[in-house]
Amino acid sequence: MRVSDEVAGALADGRPVVALESTIISHGLPQPRNLQVALELEGIVREAEAVPATIAVLDGVPHVGLDKTGLERIATEPDLRKLGFRDLAPAAALGLSGATTVSGTSFLAARAGIRVFATGGLGGVHRGWTAVQDESADLDMLSRTRITVVCAGVKSILDVPATLQRLETRQVTVVGYRTDHFPGFYLHSSGEPVDWRVETPAETAGIMRAQDALDGPETALIVANPVPVELQLDPALHDHVLSEALRAADERGVTGQAITPFLLEYLVEGTGGASLEANLAAVRGNTRLAAEIAASWTARI
Repeated sequence: MRVSDEVAGALADGRPVVALESTIISHGLPQPRNLQVALELEGIVREAEAVPATIAVLDGVPHVGLDKTGLERIATEPDLRKLGFRDLAPAAALGLSGATTVSGTSFLAARAGIRVFATGGLGGVHRGWTAVQDESADLDMLSRTRITVVCAGVKSILDVPATLQRLETRQVTVVGYRTDHFPGFYLHSSGEPVDWRVETPAETAGIMRAQDALDGPETALIVANPVPVELQLDPALHDHVLSEALRAADERGVTGQAITPFLLEYLVEGTGGASLEANLAAVRGNTRLAAEIAASWTARI
């Protein structure tokens, strides 16, 4: 694993660092906007006086902290793979490049000593789980990785109540940031309640310290940060297009790993790009909050 000089220096000095995933660059946005957004998110972290650590695998080597050349590669190279934790070893052995998902990013960030990670939405339990038992590897990794993940909930194409139940079963703590309800990714609220609420980055850092003091299983802390109401996707439009997307997937026999990109692309097209803008609004807010939490965490001494 190669940690950039900037990230390594910040970690050695006890300065705040925020991990950022790379799949939003490679698979989540069209060119050239993807590179623009990658640079924008790193800029948001820097504005909060923290150090960004975008994570990806280049030529088989996991990189924690990319320079502009590395970001450009992730944004422009064709046929980049999505790399979860299970894919890191094959990519390393075969010398391949790829963008890291939540599970891959969480593992590499924690291994490098980074405690805070910002993303858009987590993976989770898919609809129809009782028939196909399709569950994101994100949940398993978060159940055994001590990292704080700031997100806007889980992707709304998933079974949100089942995902929350699985997180509870796997002992992963979920707190709402200034909300009593779990966010709905594109939507301000999924309608599902959360058991714990925090009001400030300092309170969040306090929970992180308590996790360490208890010395229990190495589980994650999920900070559920909703997209602002004024920036969310129209709920009626969301529900209508998602219903169409699910029906289309069933009619076309789309299953397995193909289902998530199919549904997300359907939502982008069916909402005229509004779902993408809501996603970006959420990611920006999560990145800003993650930097503030990282600053509170490193100020603990």
